[in-house]
Amino acid sequence: MSSNKVQPLQQPSGEESEKQSKAYWDDITMDAFVKVCVAETLAGNRLNSHFSKLGWKNVIKAFNNLIGRNYQYRQLKNKWSSLKKDWQLWNTLIEKETRLGWDPMRQTINASNE
Repeated sequence: MSSNKVQPLQQPSGEESEKQSKAYWDDITMDAFVKVCVAETLAGNRLNSHFSKLGWKNVIKAFNNLIGRNYQYRQLKNKWSSLKKDWQLWNTLIEKETRLGWDPMRQTINASNE
């Protein structure tokens, strides 16, 4: 079972005075992050494939207020990039490579009998 503790992560400079907490991503935290990102996208603060400066500022503030943590831009940007790569892989596997589909109502994979 995973704990809900935030572990300190030492900066590459090695200075003891500068530490950043390692981001902890459980299901609730991940869901909150996605909801905040969707809200900023719908607000028009995501241009093409990335958020504007205002969009990131809003994401950071809303996410930290919602979750009660103090995650920084780099932690949220890394999660965004990771989720984007996962989505691209999922999209390739489901729609292009395997000729499978996704039923959003039942949240199941669609496949023909063939």
